[in-house]
Amino acid sequence: MRFWRKKPADQPIEAQAEEAVSEEEPASFEPTEEERAEVQEQTERAVQRTRRGFFGRLGGLFERADFADDLWDELEEILIGADAGLETTTVIVDAVRKRVKDEGVKQSARVRELLREELLDVLYEPADEPLAWEGEDAPAMTIILVVGVNGAGKTTSIAKLSHAFKRDGATVILGAADTFRAAATDQLKVWGERIGVRVIAHQPGADPGAVVFDTLSAAENAKADFVIVDTAGRLHTKLNLMEELKKMHRIIQRNHPDGPHETFLVLDATTGQNGLMQAKTFAEAVGVTGIILAKLDGTAKGGIAFAIAHELGIPVRFIGTGEKMGDLAPFDAEAFVDSLLAQEA
Repeated sequence: MRFWRKKPADQPIEAQAEEAVSEEEPASFEPTEEERAEVQEQTERAVQRTRRGFFGRLGGLFERADFADDLWDELEEILIGADAGLETTTVIVDAVRKRVKDEGVKQSARVRELLREELLDVLYEPADEPLAWEGEDAPAMTIILVVGVNGAGKTTSIAKLSHAFKRDGATVILGAADTFRAAATDQLKVWGERIGVRVIAHQPGADPGAVVFDTLSAAENAKADFVIVDTAGRLHTKLNLMEELKKMHRIIQRNHPDGPHETFLVLDATTGQNGLMQAKTFAEAVGVTGIILAKLDGTAKGGIAFAIAHELGIPVRFIGTGEKMGDLAPFDAEAFVDSLLAQEA
């Protein structure tokens, strides 16, 4: 699956002319059928535990020909148990019940179809904007700020994203702005060496803003396609952390007024509703534009994706599908819902 494609304007004139007459090369970021199949396979692998857990019980609800009224409570229980949250679950179930009533539906198969449609509607609820580097007015250098609490999988997610961009031919510069934990900087340096990406770092305890400034300078000199800045991951309740993040924003915007172009919050899928509270705090402080849902393969409660989309209005952009460097996939709502609702063989 390609995460990035070089803009035609950045290609040699000969390449632009060739692309203009080519009907085989897509002009947009729309994935090919092969790429869609790859995302589907990764998503299915990531949600296996969820499907075998709470969502596995859905199969029993739809085994009978007709969907009985006494099954609505069980449907609510399954969704809440899977970390969709009470508010989001109520919205989903009420919408399905209304449609069932309006259509006079009795068949379980049709109720299942309606449930699928409502689950998708929730995931599509956030504004359907393309990622910053995918739009027609994509910046020459995309600046990505990555936030999240310690232990959420933030540094590993940055490494996976960097690996994907580099694999697609992009030049990536990383900024180790989590200067309060020496281990965080060291970890990012190790990942940078492994994937062949330059990491800008200062001494432990240094000013994170200075790291951001130097990272941007290095990226501009290198004509980098992406700058990804790792930030401190102390508890989201700490006011000073939020002030530091706001300071980074100001430093970025001095020379790049439209930056950062994306602010990704890494959430550990295994933390469930606690993760939702983290997301709310970060979103209020720095304007999160997307979620990287890490460790999705490690939880039986993948319903948190629905709560994020409905309660925060923030799209899930990427999902962690395993421990390998290539185990990061763009979030595909249809692939996600269909994988959750699929019957175990």
